[in-house]
Amino acid sequence: MKAHVARRRFGQNFLVSPGIVAKIVAAIAPQPGDIIVEIGPGLAALTAPLLEQLAHLHVVEIDRDLIARLRERFPPEKLTIHEGDALKFDFAALGNGLRVVGNLPYNISTPLLFHLAGCAAHVRDMHFMLQREVVERMVAAPGGGEYGRLSVMLQYRFDMERLFLVPPGAFNPAPKVESAVVRMAPRPAVELQARDEGMLARVVAAAFSQRRKMLRNTLRDVVVEEELAALGIAPTRRAEEIAVGDYVRIANRCVELAAISSSRRC
Repeated sequence: MKAHVARRRFGQNFLVSPGIVAKIVAAIAPQPGDIIVEIGPGLAALTAPLLEQLAHLHVVEIDRDLIARLRERFPPEKLTIHEGDALKFDFAALGNGLRVVGNLPYNISTPLLFHLAGCAAHVRDMHFMLQREVVERMVAAPGGGEYGRLSVMLQYRFDMERLFLVPPGAFNPAPKVESAVVRMAPRPAVELQARDEGMLARVVAAAFSQRRKMLRNTLRDVVVEEELAALGIAPTRRAEEIAVGDYVRIANRCVELAAISSSRRC
């Protein structure tokens, strides 16, 4: 079979470093009975060593040429191939205690992370290789320019740890940026205090819609500044200065105010 040419539209950069592959597999520490799904197996750099330690592996792949290669190389009783877009795939359908891994395409990494957050209740952990800049945003603390909507929404759902950096030379073709491997573990349900996660998402999106403006301006359509002050949050602060827990408190107050308003109309 002729060599596969990386396709830009799929954001393909294939991992080729045996040392990095070994570090990723060691971080995942797969066990025979694990339910693991790999996103974007590509040329099977991770797929093959994972299957050496697993009874079975699921993969999600969109490239038909790569799917043909995978089917030729691995028997169906060992590898289940889900053909299609990971952004549309129902990961929860694979069961509970799911472990998700992959070298995520840079061009869809952020929307894919939000998609995966939606099935966090079915997940045991996730290990991803992403653009270093994205990982730094994911794990950023309040107060810096890297802290944003992605930071808040993922930190609400997951405990995250940047494990190690990966140089461009570990890939073919080599990207122009460094990568990093991150571990994500869903937080226990008892710690998820938002009464309405849709409202939390709305508040966070509004707050970061204009980062340079104060909360009293960015959040004026969802909560008045007097309510912010009552929560002990200065209306003159900016989005990047607010901790995840404070966003949850703002969202919960918005839910309370909406319920009060609704009861008065009844």
